[in-house]
Amino acid sequence: MRIYPVIDLLGGVVVRGVGGDRDNYRPIQSRIAPSSAPIDVARAFREQLGLAQLYVADLDAIQGGAPSSEAVASLAEDGFRLLVDRGVRSAAEARAALQTGASDVVAALETLPDPGALSDVLAACGADRVVFSLDMKDGKHLGDGRGWPQADPWDVAQTAWQLGVRRMLILDLRAVGRGGGPAHLDFLRRLARDLDGLEVLTGGGVRSVEDLSKLAEEGVDGVLVASALHDGAITRSGILGISS
Repeated sequence: MRIYPVIDLLGGVVVRGVGGDRDNYRPIQSRIAPSSAPIDVARAFREQLGLAQLYVADLDAIQGGAPSSEAVASLAEDGFRLLVDRGVRSAAEARAALQTGASDVVAALETLPDPGALSDVLAACGADRVVFSLDMKDGKHLGDGRGWPQADPWDVAQTAWQLGVRRMLILDLRAVGRGGGPAHLDFLRRLARDLDGLEVLTGGGVRSVEDLSKLAEEGVDGVLVASALHDGAITRSGILGISS
């Protein structure tokens, strides 16, 4: 199972996400990184934890602002592999993310207008370089009700699968940064069991190596982690143990 350290970018610095309340996100305070500068945080993940494949959430772009292209390009030039969510709404925006330096692009339910846009992104970038993020809050999906009329997240997941998605991230924003443990274990188990060949990722609430082990047992292939790394709850030796 892969561990993806999270870099939440807002206003040029790395912030600590808590519960999806983006108005109150503040610069990260970390036991492993000397500052909240993106390159400092990324290098701390690599040098202290041995992790060089990162998940970058460009919160400025996700909220409709200009993308943090220079920061992403700088991280890519420093040798990091980047899974980037910059709030893409179209195939053109997804291609731009890859051209900026992303190794893979997130096509997120929160910002995609409809399934047709997801299909366009898959066609333009290739299913192997696209991760569909099934964004939720308190278990309810965050897709536009006009473009995504499905009421149940499972129906959204099946729609994405039928369109050709083969990598899917389950992310409940309410769980992020709260340390309440992994969310939606039954849903993750069902995805891994019923959608054959799907690469399943998740994030939010992870507190410990034990949580990582639990997710691995449910068939999860990759986990996004931030707070537990910055706070020292998950260390290099723990990561080596779960990855071996």
